[in-house]
Amino acid sequence: MDIDKEKLKEIITKLNNYKILVIGDLALDEMVYGNTERISREAPVLILQHTHTNYILGGASNAAHNVSELNEGKVSVIGVIGADYQGEDLKEAFKKANINCSSLIVDKDRKTITKTRISGACSQSVTQQIVRIDRQTNAPISKETEEKMISEIAKLLPEHDAVILSDYHIGTLTDKIIETVVSLSKKYNKKIIVDAQKDLNRYKGVTSMTPNLPDTQKHVGIFLNNKADFLLAGNKLIKETGATSVLITCGSEGMVVIEEGSKYTHIPVFNKSKVFDVTGAGDTVTATYSLALAAGAEPVYAAIIGNIAASIVIKQYGCATTTISEILKNVPAQINLDN
Repeated sequence: MDIDKEKLKEIITKLNNYKILVIGDLALDEMVYGNTERISREAPVLILQHTHTNYILGGASNAAHNVSELNEGKVSVIGVIGADYQGEDLKEAFKKANINCSSLIVDKDRKTITKTRISGACSQSVTQQIVRIDRQTNAPISKETEEKMISEIAKLLPEHDAVILSDYHIGTLTDKIIETVVSLSKKYNKKIIVDAQKDLNRYKGVTSMTPNLPDTQKHVGIFLNNKADFLLAGNKLIKETGATSVLITCGSEGMVVIEEGSKYTHIPVFNKSKVFDVTGAGDTVTATYSLALAAGAEPVYAAIIGNIAASIVIKQYGCATTTISEILKNVPAQINLDN
C-alpha cells in the first residue's frame, strides 16, 4: 500500500474537529515524591521527607487526556468514582485537562480507582519508585449504577463522533453497557473503538480494536510469529466481533493492521530512539487512532498516525500526551509498509 503523505498530513490537521466519548475504568495516578532521610527505627524501611504529589490521569482517563490534547477538549468521560477524596482529586484532574466529567457516577460502595506510586531520591541518585498501592473495587458495578451510566450514555453518545471503550477489567464495562453503546452507535452511525486486555469476544458490533500482542496471543492461544499467524488472529477477532479492522500493537516491532478480507499491513516503529517509558503509550495509540477513524481515515492511515504519536510519548516519563503540531513534525521522511 502506497502512503500519500499529503493525505496523511491532512488527516492529522483535522483531528481537532471531532468529538470523542470515553467510557470505561477511569483511574487516577497519584505520584508521591520524597527525599530519603534515614532508615526507620521501627522497621528496616526508608523514611521519606515528602516533597510533592502529582496527580496524573490513568487508565481510561489517560485515553481521554490524550484525546483532549489533540482536539482541544472535545472529549467527555463516563465512568464511576467513589465517595472519597480520590474521586474529588480525579474530577479536578479532569477539569485541568479540559475534559468534560459532568457525567461521572458516584457510587459510595466503590473506591475511586487509584494507583499510588511512592518514589524517593537522595542527593546523589535518580528518583526511583519504591512501592505502588492500588485502590479499586474489582466486582462489577451494581445494577443501580449500571442504569445511571446507561442514562448518561444515552444523553452524550449522539453528541460525539466516536466512542472509546477502555476496559481495564475493574468492573465498569458490563455486558449491558457494551450492548447499549453498540446499539446506540449503530442508531446514530458512530464509530466504536475498543481497548481491552482480555475477553475480546465480548465486544460484538464494534468498529475496531487495539489489543497489544501479548493479549492477542492469549486470546487466540498461539504465538504470533509471522504474517499467517497475524492473519489468523486478526480474522478470528473480526469474525467474533464483527469489527472492520483490528490494530495489534507489537512494541518495538511496530503494529499490524488486519482488515476485512484478510488484508494485512505491518507498520514498523517510526522515529526510533532509546525508549524512556512505555507507560500509557497504548492509550495514546487508541486515542489518536480513534480520532483519525472519526475523521474518516482508512485504518492503516489511522494506525500510522497512532504510531507516530506513540513514538513521541514513549520519550517522556509516565502517562504522557502529544499534540497535532508535534505529530506533524514527526511524520517520517520514508514510510515503508509490509503488506
